[in-house]
Amino acid sequence: MRTPKRLSAAVLVAVATAAATAGCTAASGSPTTAASGTAPTSAAPAASPTPTSVLIPVFPTTVAATNGTVTIKSEPRRIVSLDPTATEDLYAIGAGSQVVAVDQNSDWPVGVPTTSLSGLTPNIAAIAKYDPSLVIAAQDSNGLVAGLAKLGIPVLIEPQVTTVADVYAQIEQIGSATGHANQAAEVVKNMHEEINDAVRQVGTKYRGMTYYWEVSSGPYYSATSATLVGHIMDMFGLRNIADKAAKPADNGYPKLSKRYIVNARPHLIFLADNEPAYGTQTPAVVARRAGWAGIPAVKNGDVFGLNDDVASRWGPRLPSLVIAITSALLSLTGG
Repeated sequence: MRTPKRLSAAVLVAVATAAATAGCTAASGSPTTAASGTAPTSAAPAASPTPTSVLIPVFPTTVAATNGTVTIKSEPRRIVSLDPTATEDLYAIGAGSQVVAVDQNSDWPVGVPTTSLSGLTPNIAAIAKYDPSLVIAAQDSNGLVAGLAKLGIPVLIEPQVTTVADVYAQIEQIGSATGHANQAAEVVKNMHEEINDAVRQVGTKYRGMTYYWEVSSGPYYSATSATLVGHIMDMFGLRNIADKAAKPADNGYPKLSKRYIVNARPHLIFLADNEPAYGTQTPAVVARRAGWAGIPAVKNGDVFGLNDDVASRWGPRLPSLVIAITSALLSLTGG
């Protein structure tokens, strides 16, 4: 399976898990079985974050992370990030000067201290060499939390999220853990305003239009409404063709057959697999796919390329993704 190498570790794990499950059960060359389902209803713009008063960093501090209650004894001066989203969060809230190492897939902002560390298969000894006072990861793999706990190193597990509200909460939690609660609150406030403004520009004009979100083209993996991108598309009232094909084992990323996509006839196609190393997928490439010419999105030129990294992460650049979707919709005939 060809998946962008710079996807967040959590997204890669979700797609890889779905691939492993599908590989054991799918019949070769057959379309995905579609289960009956109801069209998703349009979601309201993301709720406004609760105003936060000025907070003075106080340590020790305790946060309720996914891996349980984590106590950070003093302001962490040596942070290791094992996920691209966490890396972007840290720099956005002003904690960049505290970051001493990031994983091999972290590439934003420019100049982050990228290393060979892996968020998918973390190496305890390799991480410990950086003498971290805090490690942030998207998942607890290879005994990461337990292994670092033996060394007295606190770990925050900040997994892939499925709603914009969860994005905000995660950024604020990282802010509290690093001594940057005020900056995190400001980042969230600005994100909320940008996202809601973008959604309001479109309004309900395209409610009910169907779309196909392409994560990978070899084979065709998509993202359902149960994922963060699906939640964002719900804000615009769009309907996801992948929902009817989804199974619990897919983790929100089902593999779709070519026949299924063609028969679903989506009005819109969004491409999140543009990385050159993986056979850059563009509107022109999609238009040349055998059998796709009759899909409304292809026939009407409503196929849109996205920034792979922005489309697969859930950090401070999320407004850029929402704005890109807004621009795509407003470019439609009559937009």
